[in-house]
Amino acid sequence: MTAHMPHPAFMVAAVPLVAAFGLFFVGSYRMAAGINILSCLLTFICSILLVLEPGPSSTFFILDSLNTPFVVLTAFVAFTTSLFSYAYMKHEIESGLLTEHRLRRYHVFYQMFLASMLLALQANNIGLIWAALEVATLSTVLVLTISRTPAAIEAGWKYFILCGVGIVLALFGTALVLLGTQSVGGEGLAAMSWDQIQPLAARINPRLLDIAYVFLLIGYGTKAGLAPLHAWLPDAHSEGPSPLSAMLSGLLLNVALYVLLRFKMVFAANPDTLAPGPLLIIMGLASVFLAALALYRRRDAKRMLAYSSIEHMGIAAFAFGIGGAAANFAGMLHMLGHSLIKSALFCIAGLARIARGSNQVDAMNGLVRTNPVIGWTFLAGIIAIAGLPPFLLFNTEFLIIKATVAASPALAVVFLLGLLLAVSALIGFAQVVAFGEPPAPDHHAHKHAHVPGWAIWPAVLHLLLAVALAVAMPGFLNTWLSAIAPRLG
Repeated sequence: MTAHMPHPAFMVAAVPLVAAFGLFFVGSYRMAAGINILSCLLTFICSILLVLEPGPSSTFFILDSLNTPFVVLTAFVAFTTSLFSYAYMKHEIESGLLTEHRLRRYHVFYQMFLASMLLALQANNIGLIWAALEVATLSTVLVLTISRTPAAIEAGWKYFILCGVGIVLALFGTALVLLGTQSVGGEGLAAMSWDQIQPLAARINPRLLDIAYVFLLIGYGTKAGLAPLHAWLPDAHSEGPSPLSAMLSGLLLNVALYVLLRFKMVFAANPDTLAPGPLLIIMGLASVFLAALALYRRRDAKRMLAYSSIEHMGIAAFAFGIGGAAANFAGMLHMLGHSLIKSALFCIAGLARIARGSNQVDAMNGLVRTNPVIGWTFLAGIIAIAGLPPFLLFNTEFLIIKATVAASPALAVVFLLGLLLAVSALIGFAQVVAFGEPPAPDHHAHKHAHVPGWAIWPAVLHLLLAVALAVAMPGFLNTWLSAIAPRLG
């Protein structure tokens, strides 16, 4: 790589950004969807090239074992979801639920959302990360309200207000970290980079870092969907288009938690700060139990999947709260596995909605009998997200329980109880959806019952990868996660 070539991280974020601006001028749905897919494919290829030939850290970008797996995963999920999105949005237009004119902004902000998340993952600047996540929030609101229904607009406002408050609190926490870094390392742009903050962390006033941590945890924890800051998440997922739900649950939650991990590394480097673990454990357990109990209210399938996302962010936060190399390793692997499986499930739920004309659980009963491909895939996805073998989340939850037993057996019992509550609810949901009695024929639903067969393949690919990673994890992924896990505190 020559000195004149742009940083590879720049290329990964630039492709979707350029595509977003270009899509402003494309009115045809087919052409816009094609550009959307092509841009996501190029972004994914760039992410692979970035891994094969990583560039050095620069003023604005950093690439290491912590963010590289998430960059590749984000680009991959965005690509597969763009394929599903083509079929899903085509149905929305043909059924009259959306017009091409109203859909015009969808692909623009799909790419803007992707660019902002990739920028947040790679940015070597705490201010740039904050700004990127703010752009992601605005992009999400504009896609979420695309149907213009009262419920969607209400969900959009709730998302905007709650995440807006969260991002303001995160800004205050970011400013405190910057203030502390400048007090020991001097002013300048370098004071905002992880490269500068991390080595200076041990000299920063620990009380200042303690206060900053609380604001950062509340701020970015809101965007990660951790209880009790999760209220936006169920509404946003149930009212937004299924591809958006796949991106929100599969990618945005991960990015917010990733930012918290970056700051956790800073706090872990200062021995005089309060231990960040207990707060993460409390929020993690609260998320697991709240979501597990909510899963028993089986009304809306997408809302159930949203609560499942809260549960899994709680599981990951709990693992990082326990800390240590083993728990941190399992937590990061859990984030990767959840991203693959949950994005697949939202795509399958979108296909089930097309087939049955509703997100309501009652309308989806007996999918295995009436729509075998969707039904069996949905069943496999629910088994996967419940943390049962042979899928990756079984491995990660086992590793987290093992690490918790070593740290605190009593805590392990509480954590296991939360997992069992969630598994029981999900198995009951799977039984109803897969093998329940199908509802009486609905002429309105059957009118829109055409489901393109190939649209299921992105979800199937995700689930197959979740099995493959559980059976034989690639050596490079193991190396990445093992290298960074001890540094997370």
